[in-house]
Amino acid sequence: MPKRKLQRRKNQFFSENYRESIDYIKESKMFIYSVVFIFFFFALIGFFIPVPPSLNTIIVNFIENLIATTKDMSASQLITFIFFNNVQSSLLGMLFGVFFGVFSVFTTLVNGYLLGFVAKKAVSTEGILILWKLFPHGIFELPALFISLGLGIKLGTTIFQKNSLEKLKNYLIKSVKVFLFVIIPLLFIAAIIEGTLIALLGG
Repeated sequence: MPKRKLQRRKNQFFSENYRESIDYIKESKMFIYSVVFIFFFFALIGFFIPVPPSLNTIIVNFIENLIATTKDMSASQLITFIFFNNVQSSLLGMLFGVFFGVFSVFTTLVNGYLLGFVAKKAVSTEGILILWKLFPHGIFELPALFISLGLGIKLGTTIFQKNSLEKLKNYLIKSVKVFLFVIIPLLFIAAIIEGTLIALLGG
């Protein structure tokens, strides 16, 4: 097969699957919007409502352990670590949504709460302008997270529909396509930005 023809087929394969993925995201927008609402609602709770001392200790220890794990990493190591950690979290958040969407909702509220908690800690020590420094870290990562968790919740709704197994198979195939052709590229870009910023600016 001529090289040019093979390249054309590859381009067509990616463009068609990307287009199908975008269409499925549009079809699932209400689930994704629900995730966005839950996420930022719990982010506000994490920012404005004080936590019990025991929970505060757990969260702080978790963050400190994460910082200790990554503090001596190079930019390339940080990018790799962030990328695979986010891929794993997004994939599990999507696939485990099949259990009535409970895991996806729980993951959404936990991540939202942690963002609010970290933002409050950062503002209390560095001032409100620190939020502009945090913004680039989530510009690609958060949309990828919202999409994956929204699709996870949608997977969980199949149990309440007619022909649930057929619906589940259909949603699952489309969700995996979205993960491969939309979410992974977003997370890759996010990892490059976040890993580079952490390496250059120290957080």
